[in-house]
Amino acid sequence: MNTGHRNQRAARLILLLGLWAMAWTAAVASDTQPTTNDVWWSLKPVVRPNLPDGAALHPVDRFIDAQLQVNQLKAVGTADRITLLRRVHLDLTGIPPTPAEQEAFLSDTSPDAYEKVVDRLLADEQHAVRYARHWLDVMRYADADERMTAAPGIHLWRDWVIQALHDDLPYNQFVQVQLTGLRSSERTQMSATGYRSKREPRPGDQFALGLLARGTGEDPQDLAINAVDTVSTAFMGMTVGCAKCHDHMYDPISQVNYYEMKALFDPLVLRKINLASAADLLANGKAQAESERRRRPFDKAVNDFAAPYRTQLYEERVVMLPPEAQVIIRKPEKLRTVAEQKIADDYFPILRIDGDKLTEAMPEEARKQFRELERQRDAANSAANSRRPPPLPAFHTVEVDRVREQQKSYILTSGDPLRPEPGKEVKPGWPFSNSEPDFREGRIEAFTDWLTAPENPLFARVAVNRMWQWHFGEGLLKTTSDFGKFGGLPSHPALLDWLASEFVRSGFSMKHLHRLMVTSHAYRRASETGAQFAGNLTRDPDNAQLWHFRLRRLEAEPIWDSIHAAVGDLDLKVGGPSFDPGSGGSRNQRRNGEGGASDGDSIRRGIYMVRGYSASREVTPNFLQTFDVEDGRAPCPLRTRTVTAPQALFLMNSPDIDKASIKLGQRLREEIGDDLTAAVNMAYRRVLSRPPSLSERTEALAWIGDDDAHLDRLSWLLFNLDEFIYVR
Repeated sequence: MNTGHRNQRAARLILLLGLWAMAWTAAVASDTQPTTNDVWWSLKPVVRPNLPDGAALHPVDRFIDAQLQVNQLKAVGTADRITLLRRVHLDLTGIPPTPAEQEAFLSDTSPDAYEKVVDRLLADEQHAVRYARHWLDVMRYADADERMTAAPGIHLWRDWVIQALHDDLPYNQFVQVQLTGLRSSERTQMSATGYRSKREPRPGDQFALGLLARGTGEDPQDLAINAVDTVSTAFMGMTVGCAKCHDHMYDPISQVNYYEMKALFDPLVLRKINLASAADLLANGKAQAESERRRRPFDKAVNDFAAPYRTQLYEERVVMLPPEAQVIIRKPEKLRTVAEQKIADDYFPILRIDGDKLTEAMPEEARKQFRELERQRDAANSAANSRRPPPLPAFHTVEVDRVREQQKSYILTSGDPLRPEPGKEVKPGWPFSNSEPDFREGRIEAFTDWLTAPENPLFARVAVNRMWQWHFGEGLLKTTSDFGKFGGLPSHPALLDWLASEFVRSGFSMKHLHRLMVTSHAYRRASETGAQFAGNLTRDPDNAQLWHFRLRRLEAEPIWDSIHAAVGDLDLKVGGPSFDPGSGGSRNQRRNGEGGASDGDSIRRGIYMVRGYSASREVTPNFLQTFDVEDGRAPCPLRTRTVTAPQALFLMNSPDIDKASIKLGQRLREEIGDDLTAAVNMAYRRVLSRPPSLSERTEALAWIGDDDAHLDRLSWLLFNLDEFIYVR
């Protein structure tokens, strides 16, 4: 067969495959998109179901036991007390129980001993630190990201989230403040003379707007695009971002819906807030004025010399523009309309005179003089900078720009901010809204009121499903950020709706939901299954019906925290900038010339470890990457839990584990003395949160012999057991 025939057959095959793909896509879309009369389950109102009949006292167990019975599954028994204690400690605070906490729990024989532990952990500030990490994954926290202007001070957003969770700020307010900076009941205030004005945010609440400020990018519209993508997945549980380029393939979300939602955030711009004291501001201003005074003659010499060449180049470029653009460019900026200023801004990159173009326009002799003037200026700038005080602490928040608020919003071709479609204007709005929005208090305020309303079927369902996933390893709906058709159906729909209604009834108390979940018998079940449960493994191999507790590998941060908690050098101070474990100091502390990541030899918790992305350098430390931490470029509803060789190599060979093993060995020798039996017992309690079995203790003592220096290697061995990085 000649080449021409082969090419024709290939072309026909490609055409047939393309037609088949189009037909299949159309069929899937017609099968999955709801019709007017076919409302998808997650968009239906939440109706509180009645508790199923059963012997269980706990409401969660009534629902789960009912489905176990329907599926002919037998639940395993309750985990032993010490296993349960470690599980709930690592779950609620990310820190294992101390030997004293283990002893206190084991000696408490009261019927509510476990419930008292749960209440104590929920009241602990470290619980907020633990769950802030979960929420910040969903909301894509990063310390650094290319073109993220808001990076300085972004840790204050993290601090706000931690404080809000510790205070058990109602979830609807938790979301409202991060989107508007205000609580819904505190947006305006009335003066004694009857004048209504916008209320100032509560002290510290401006830091909540880091959620939106974090989305800044190369183009001003990136803030709005990132806001839509993050808010829709985090709080609506809908993949609205799929409609950026075309109508959603599965859900009733059109491309117009996406850009209507983007229009809500289009007026937002960054605003920098200085956080220094008045004295620091005055001192810094004085130093800056002195620096400018020293540089001024050198800057003037450079600018005056370059002025005629710059004017010549600028005029040459202006005359190349369309006549109507020339008129706008030559008009003084104060006299331009909003539309004219937009046109002038669009032409700015063309009219900008870069340094290399400027020197190319100079004769050789003039070029030499100019470069000498630049050298003198740079030397003066360097000398001035060496005397400048450290940068002032700052935070970037967002605010509505009234000029941008008056501009129209359009559909963007392929989501590209530089390719608007002027013939496709969109008005602010959002999908699933059944009424005309009232924007009198603001666009985002109106959207937030709809989003957080108790009757919104998505809001509470999405939140309680996330919390269930964090406690049980998998959501009642597996796809915690996709409640659309592609996400499928929940394993326990009645339980999900009961929890959602209970969440609303409790006033959106997250701690109430956490307590409800971890005090259930379903949560307290053992993870081990024996031969008597072979039938269960056949009928429900994935444990969708929760007949036993899921064995789970710890995330990176609790592994880090557990290592240093065992050693005794974990710094539990709450708040502050991130630290880089490879540099010996936090990002802000290094910039300001301060000390290490924390006081003395202590180590900060893993949540404070720096993370982010840059094309030119590694931002996220290798430890976090090794244990599957995302870099914050995209929302992370569920971390991957891999089992890889680099993880084992870290525990076996890293300097961190070597240092921790030596420190723990030294701690055991100092605290226990010559009693090696007690030292072995304490090593197990500190690393694995349990005493050793008789055979484990016997083998450990035989290996140590009379040399207590071997306690270092015993510590290393315990850190390398699978049991150390798994919750069972």
